[in-house]
Amino acid sequence: MLPICVVNNYGQFNHLIHRALRDLDIDAVLIPNTTPREEIASQYRGIILGGGPDIARAGVCAEYLDLGIPVLGICLGLHIIARKFGGVVHPGKSGGYGSVEVTIREHDDILSGYPDIIPVWASHADEVCRIPEGFTLLASSGICEVEAVACPRKRIYGLQWHPEVSHTVGGKRVYENFDAICTE
Repeated sequence: MLPICVVNNYGQFNHLIHRALRDLDIDAVLIPNTTPREEIASQYRGIILGGGPDIARAGVCAEYLDLGIPVLGICLGLHIIARKFGGVVHPGKSGGYGSVEVTIREHDDILSGYPDIIPVWASHADEVCRIPEGFTLLASSGICEVEAVACPRKRIYGLQWHPEVSHTVGGKRVYENFDAICTE
């Protein structure tokens, strides 16, 4: 079975995503965000777009979204997804990292098994303010309307929060769910 790639967008938690997958015995490879799309299409069964400081440093990540491979975007990864498909991203009102209580509105494949409310660790320096057409709003919070989205038809998912950090309760379940999506 092919591995899942974690695309390094220069965020401080990208290595933690890779480690979380390894801890779950999910074969994963950390790759630069400049990896040619042809290599992605032939070598990986899923793509996780990691976080990062700035969309201007996101390399060629947007090109990976047309490969037909399942994608999970974390923080900046969500912003890349939203912009690629016509959503809008703007500076958040809360900024910085902190604990946020997220309400799950739709328990789809990526959020399967979670309770309706979960405490997570998130940064809201930037956030999606309008989701792309064809995407479903999965979760929101008191400080951010768009905490998670999905386009199941394309198998593309995005989270504003960081499931890979210990402050997010049950965060690794997202990666287990994504692994299952990539195995279908």
